[in-house]
This record gives sequence, C-alpha cells and structure tokens, in this order.
Amino acid sequence: MTIGIVLADDHQIFREGIRQLFDQQGDMEVLAEAADGRMAVKLARELSPDVVVMDISMPGLNGIDATRRIIAENPQVKVVALSMHADRRFALEMLKAGATGYLLKDCAFEELVRAINAVLKGQTYLCPEMTELVLRDSLHLSEEPKSLEPCPLTLREREVLQLVAEGKNTKEIAELLNVSVKTIESHRSNIMKKLNLHSLAELTKYAIREGLTCL
Repeated sequence: MTIGIVLADDHQIFREGIRQLFDQQGDMEVLAEAADGRMAVKLARELSPDVVVMDISMPGLNGIDATRRIIAENPQVKVVALSMHADRRFALEMLKAGATGYLLKDCAFEELVRAINAVLKGQTYLCPEMTELVLRDSLHLSEEPKSLEPCPLTLREREVLQLVAEGKNTKEIAELLNVSVKTIESHRSNIMKKLNLHSLAELTKYAIREGLTCL
C-alpha cells in the first residue's frame, strides 16, 4: 500500500528536495505541498493523507495550530513535525496539538522514513536529540517551568495574534478570516488583556517566543 503524504513547509526548495527523496521510496507518494499552515489544513481536509510532514514556523498559520485543526477534523491523519527548533517547548506543543512525531531538520532522510512508519503503526517518534528534553519535562525536572505554562489564548486568538505580529492590519486580517473589522478589534483587545501586553512590539515578541510566527 502506498503511503500518501502532504508536505507543509514555507521553503519551496526544501519541499522539492524532500519530495524527490520520497519519490525514490516506491511505497510513499507526495500528494501535495503546502507553503503555509492554512493550506496544509485545506489539503489535509481534501486529500485525507496518511501523513502530514509539518514545519512549525510558517506564515499565516503556524504548524502547531495547523496540526490542532487537522487532528480535530480527521484524527486518522498522522502529523510528523520536521522543525529547526531544538526546543522542548515546541516539541511538547506539537505533541499536545496531536502530532505523533517530532524530528529536527538536520536529521537524515532515513530517520524521517522511520518516523513515518512508526507513527502509522500507532507509535510516537521523537528524534534522539529531543527525547531527553521531553522526558525531563514529563518528570518535572524542567529548569524553566514558567516557560511551559499553557498559552491562555483561544485558537482564533492565536491566529489573529500571528497575523498581527506578521504585520497585517485590522482590515487585512478581517478579510483573510472572513469576519468583521469589529470582530478583529475585539480579538486584539482580548489578546492584550489576557497577556497583559500593551504594544505591537510586545505582542510580536510574545508571538515569536511561542512559535506563532516565523519572523
């Protein structure tokens, strides 16, 4: 049986390279490519792939929130994160969102293949570099417990925050999300209140720290 894959990464040359490697596998087929999280969600909905190989830092909608939407719509789809972030926070957030694999982009392609085969068998796969960090956190041995506090924002608020941090104005965000300007203004006000932040610079810094934007 051929394994259907959707590649989600905002770097075209990276997607093309990975696609060529998958084409050589024989039992794996790249069904489509997505340059951002919003397109990844759309493709997963339309194509029902076996696996989505997901970057985290992407414009418009990041990989964490895209994963959460994909799994909510179709729990049968497996998501494997392929990220440059060697940080337990990003790994934990992806796992909480529903991903069952997390690898770093400097891994060998053979390891990505192993991860895909593992998650399709119902296993969770973490690359060796991340395993110790995640286990340490699960055993409550984190050196920075405050950094692991859950984000208080809703999924829509996270989406709005990412777009704000990426420089979109209120009207642009409203048009993109197909809602009113007043709704976006309300979301922005709620975001600032929840985070106790008072400027665009502070919002942007928070978004970067939380992995919501690729800036």
